[in-house]
Amino acid sequence: MKNILVKKSFLYVLFISLMVVSCKKEIEKISDKISDTASSITETEKQDSVVVKKDSVIEKESVPPAMQEDGFYNAFILPKDKKMRDSIYAVFSKKYNEKERYAILALNRLDSKNKWNSDTLVVPAKIDTTLMSYSPFPMQLDVLSPVKKFVIFSYPIQAYGVYSNGSLVKWGPTSMGKKAAKTKTGLTFANWKKQLAISTVSSEWKLPYNFNIFNLDGIGWHQYDLPGYPASHSCLRLLMKDAKWLYGYADTWVLNPGGATTKARGTAVMVYGDYGWGKRKPWRNLLEDPNSNNISVEEMTKMIEPNIEKILKEQDNRERVVDSIKAAKAVLEQMPQAPKTVAP
Repeated sequence: MKNILVKKSFLYVLFISLMVVSCKKEIEKISDKISDTASSITETEKQDSVVVKKDSVIEKESVPPAMQEDGFYNAFILPKDKKMRDSIYAVFSKKYNEKERYAILALNRLDSKNKWNSDTLVVPAKIDTTLMSYSPFPMQLDVLSPVKKFVIFSYPIQAYGVYSNGSLVKWGPTSMGKKAAKTKTGLTFANWKKQLAISTVSSEWKLPYNFNIFNLDGIGWHQYDLPGYPASHSCLRLLMKDAKWLYGYADTWVLNPGGATTKARGTAVMVYGDYGWGKRKPWRNLLEDPNSNNISVEEMTKMIEPNIEKILKEQDNRERVVDSIKAAKAVLEQMPQAPKTVAP
């Protein structure tokens, strides 16, 4: 009986010992599992924090730069990265309609093709799609009061202006001759025009609404790229709408029979000044001073006055020539037509 009790006690102790060992191993397994899980969670949190941080940086870089508003003109800053520029353009297109975008680019001497050929766009606080509110040319010039049509091109600010009897009727951007091929300056007159001309420099260059002003040099105004600086081979580049408008506005020369000599000159055109090569683009100065590009009445009068006698002389001559041609045509139209002869 005593032996049986001893055996039972031994078995009971052994069972308890095994249970303790088993529990200890299980606890160690659970502890290891918890440790691994905690480690995994910590690592995941680190990765997530990196992703969040990375995403937050990307998001921050993707946000378009705010318009710098400080007066009559504001600066729209453009990033160098192409993808970011595309996102900025989406914001730009959403903020401004087509006519407003056209006006903003024109102020920066750009066309739609070269719209991002700049790191900063000068944007008016209030958009006037006619551009007349931002004219650098005087609205009225008394010296030109007797002149019916007059076109002026400013090299310093890369802009043209049109006057009718002293009143400014239109102005816009241009891209004149680059430094290696400067546009001729001085008083000249509109000569011949062609709706689509082919450049003599390259046959691949198509020039819509070409209007020649220096015949022997082959220089005229026409539509072509406006990249935001003087870039032409001496001609005066214009936006398509402006080239078309001037094509219909200006008068051509009148040639003598045979076309060898000029009977009357066309519209008076003046090209003046020089560009600030290597300096800040003039229209950028509008950000600090909205009048920085303005040409004063006194300055314009000083340029035009020495030429006014010649301008008026050519204008009067053209009117006489045109009137005489009209009179001759009227006489021919009134003359009885010779009877048609019938062959026997």
